[in-house]
Amino acid sequence: MEEKREGRKREFNKRKQEDDGLIKKTIQVNRVSKTVKGGRNMRFAALIVVGDGQGHVGIGSGKSREVPEAIEKATAQAKKNMKTISITGNTIPHTIIGRFGKGAVVMMPAAEGTGVIAGGPVRAVMEAAGIKDVRTKSFGTTNSINCVKAALEGLYALKSPEQVAAARGKTIEEILG
Repeated sequence: MEEKREGRKREFNKRKQEDDGLIKKTIQVNRVSKTVKGGRNMRFAALIVVGDGQGHVGIGSGKSREVPEAIEKATAQAKKNMKTISITGNTIPHTIIGRFGKGAVVMMPAAEGTGVIAGGPVRAVMEAAGIKDVRTKSFGTTNSINCVKAALEGLYALKSPEQVAAARGKTIEEILG
């Protein structure tokens, strides 16, 4: 029994040490239950955001009987869901509104040194994506899952000046003025 426990401990430490250079932030761990004939089945649901701090970010949710397992599942899903977003310097290129369900998140570019002005769940997304100067405001729902998904919808819809210029058939100087 003692050998088995020691082996598990070593295995857990090994998993903890392997580092892939990604920023992982736990947004929410929630206890959920399902009532069945024999009583209540308790499980844990985890919401994780993963980013590289260079403009790649994704979210994932996982559910399991134990918290570490749920976090592990959510992290694996978040890594699979990573997408690239447009960043100009340390901020976003333009103001945008991200919507998901009844929630909306307004994201505005900010001057150098402003920092991340955002609520808890949206702040985690911005930090994981590598955005250092941004102002945000959440409207509608306060549900963390919906706020995070709304923020990501907005971030994925961002377009760099180069993309806008190419779509319009103009030069970057004409777009920026």
